Parts: sequence; structure tokens; C-alpha cells
Amino acid sequence: MTESAARPTPPAGNLYDKYGTRHPVARRLVQAFERSMSELLELAHPVASVLEVGCGEGEVTARLAREYPGARIVGRDRSPEIVAEARARHPGLTFEVQAVEDAGANGERFDLVVACEVLEHVEDPERALAALARVTRHHLFASVPREPLWRVLNLARGRYLGRLGDTPGHLQHWSRAAFVRLLSRHFVVRAQRAPLPWTQVLCEPRR
Repeated sequence: MTESAARPTPPAGNLYDKYGTRHPVARRLVQAFERSMSELLELAHPVASVLEVGCGEGEVTARLAREYPGARIVGRDRSPEIVAEARARHPGLTFEVQAVEDAGANGERFDLVVACEVLEHVEDPERALAALARVTRHHLFASVPREPLWRVLNLARGRYLGRLGDTPGHLQHWSRAAFVRLLSRHFVVRAQRAPLPWTQVLCEPRR
């Protein structure tokens, strides 16, 4: 049995609803995340088409629709069940089933591609980033948990103790510098932010 065959499929969707939380500390962290994301997205204007890969329940896709009114907005996720949930939560938005690794396989391209908290879940980041470079016309926004801080904070709040703070489904773990180096193999990094405890990067594909 190969390593990939032995590894369980990562859970789809969010284990923790960070966008809907009422916990005051968690809410402040998410607000800082959203502010930094808005600062980077402002650098991507103007935008006529947006693809969110690994969209989960569609919370970020809905935000992108507000950020770019009039643009074509598409959210995609590998899980049909999660896509059905996103459609139910956000009627009027477009959600489709597709794995990150298949993005752009039919030759389509989007002005802006968003990979928000998804790359840590993929088994082959290089393959995923090659697909994202293929489908991105102008800008990619990518965010991941910042390690090892992410796991330290999980332990501090008593979560996933048996996993030493590692969130279930996280297959990849990057420090800020390591994530930027990874992206730089496929993209030109234009700007980055580090809202606690994430890394956010805006970049352009190498042509």
C-alpha cells in the first residue's frame, strides 16, 4: 500500500467555524485576518473574474462577491457534500465540484484566484501550485496557518492534545518563510501579511 493510499482523506469543510465564532479573542483574530486580506485584495483591483479553490461552505466566496460586485465569482471544492452546503447557504452564487489540482485543466483562467486555508490540506503542494499558476491570469491570494505557532496556540487552548496541537486534516506545515519560498517556485510574490496566526501572500504567476 502506498503512503497516499494509507493516508485518510482529509475532512472536508471547516472543523471550526472561525467566521461565525462569538469567542471574543477568536473573533479579534479573525477580524485581523479579514483586514489583512482586504489590504492584499485591494492590490488586485480591478478584477473581472474570481475563483476560490477549496471554498468549503462558501463564506469567503460570499465575501469575494461583495468585494468585487459585478465580477464573475466561482467557488469550488472537491467535496460534493460541501458544495451542496455552500449552495444552500449562499443561493445566487456559483459553486462547483473540483479538486484544487484540476484547476485550469480545461484552459480556463481567472483574474484572481483565492486559496484560503486550503493548501495545508493537499497531499502534493507542488502539483496544486502548478494548477493554480495555470488557472491564475493576474493574482493569487493564498493563506495558510503559520507554524509552529498554529499548533502552539491549539495546545494553549487545550485542542488536539493527542496530536500535539496539529489540526486534523492538516497534511502540510509551513513557517512564513517556508511558505513564501514554496510559492516563489511558481509565482512572483508581490506582498505578504502575517495576522496572528496565519500567513497571507499575494502573488503573480511566473510567465
